[in-house]
Amino acid sequence: MVKNRNIFLVYLFSIITFGIYSIYWLVSTKNEMNSLGAKIPTALLLIIPIINLYWAYKYCQGFAEHIKKDNNTITWFLVYMIIGFTIPAFVQSELNKLAVNNI
Repeated sequence: MVKNRNIFLVYLFSIITFGIYSIYWLVSTKNEMNSLGAKIPTALLLIIPIINLYWAYKYCQGFAEHIKKDNNTITWFLVYMIIGFTIPAFVQSELNKLAVNNI
């Protein structure tokens, strides 16, 4: 089930917790995307250097194919890698649209 979250609070909690909430948010949104058909692997891969790039690619692929439905995995991966702090705004905005439509 997709949860509606306030995008401002996602950023605020990430700052207050020195990034710990952003990891929680990534895991939560990964689980939501997987429930919609994405195949994003376990978030434990986030802590393994180099392999975490593979995880980020799969996360972006899940977002592009199952949430945004634009199949621009490479574009979203580049956004994630270059200006990663914007990803929560994009992802949560799209998830909020799905959450509102499912209510």
